[in-house]
Amino acid sequence: MPNSGIFRVAVVQCSSVILDVDKTVEKLEKYAKEAADNGAKLVLFPEAFISCYPRGTNFGEGREKFRKYWESSVDIPGPVVDKLSKIAEENKIHLVTGVIERDEGTLYCSVIFFDDTGKYLGKHRKLIPTAAERLVWGRGDGSTMPVFDTAVGKIGAVICWENYMPLLRVTMYSKGVQIYCAPTADAREEWTSTMRHIALEGRCFVLGCNQYNRKSDYPPGFIDDEYDGLLGNEKGTDYIMSRGGSVIVSPMGKFLAGPVFDKEEVLYADLDLDDIQRGKLDFDAVGHYARPDVFTLHVNEKENHTTVTESQTQ
Repeated sequence: MPNSGIFRVAVVQCSSVILDVDKTVEKLEKYAKEAADNGAKLVLFPEAFISCYPRGTNFGEGREKFRKYWESSVDIPGPVVDKLSKIAEENKIHLVTGVIERDEGTLYCSVIFFDDTGKYLGKHRKLIPTAAERLVWGRGDGSTMPVFDTAVGKIGAVICWENYMPLLRVTMYSKGVQIYCAPTADAREEWTSTMRHIALEGRCFVLGCNQYNRKSDYPPGFIDDEYDGLLGNEKGTDYIMSRGGSVIVSPMGKFLAGPVFDKEEVLYADLDLDDIQRGKLDFDAVGHYARPDVFTLHVNEKENHTTVTESQTQ
């Protein structure tokens, strides 16, 4: 595939329709079409977009709440993947979106990829959920850390605080990632510094994508009473739950779009992939600036199974 050329990307900052898969996919389709009509060849949606990031609850003894969360998650492969494939094909876009994936009884925070023909390329499962996420999400393994060589460049994804894992970043750089997708739930202004650092470190384009949503976007009973009213918000009122903060950053750490806070918006930028090679004149983290004689990273990309049959070991 070509590794140079100029094209437009879009980052969609909006809320899921919490716990409603069909309506969330409808919302994704609407924004995907809007982005395509505005010339975007790649469209990124936030972490856990289908069907929600579980902000405002720790589930506690909420077994019924967890059941509803599981019901609104995504089988891979499955009917939701088929719908997203059709959306990518009809709009001729590369589509990248966060989903809550279910595999038997366990949920995973995943990102799935489609090319502009609608072909499902694969997925990345979040390696380690953060803090309270560990109550409801399982851990991915090294078998889903792909970088896909596409018509618009080499695309990969690292989810939220995985971006604070230096060795994972090095793994992505070593795979030649050019369009580094970073769907997140971190709405702090400080997060934008992380996005700029990664762009500079990896000499790649970074697309940071977060949800913007309010308390009123969540169904009654989803937000725990002890969460309501925290962070200076008046208990019982409607207030912002996630401010957004989405960005598009150049390989030299410059903002091409954003950061955008406190509203729903689609961010656009025209990327020149030649800027990646221009940036590597003086820095290449896994090339001429590396010291493999001093530092070497070993990566286990094997898929892990709870049970292994004899036929699998032969």
